[in-house]
Amino acid sequence: MRKRTSSRGRRYGNGAKRAVASAVRRKKNGTLKAGKGRHPRAKSRKQAIAIGLSEARKKGAKVPRRKGRR
Repeated sequence: MRKRTSSRGRRYGNGAKRAVASAVRRKKNGTLKAGKGRHPRAKSRKQAIAIGLSEARKKGAKVPRRKGRR
């Protein structure tokens, strides 16, 4: 039986994957910045992923648009 494939294609490109991997690596090293305030270090894994996706968007990688804020 054949696997069912979606007609949408991939949501995230390879550039996005690399950017997120890089951000998570920098978080582990303690060098990932989460802003320009007084305590700029990123604390959580989720923060690292969000920062990586944001950087990928700025570079023009294939990443879906952000969902609306609350």
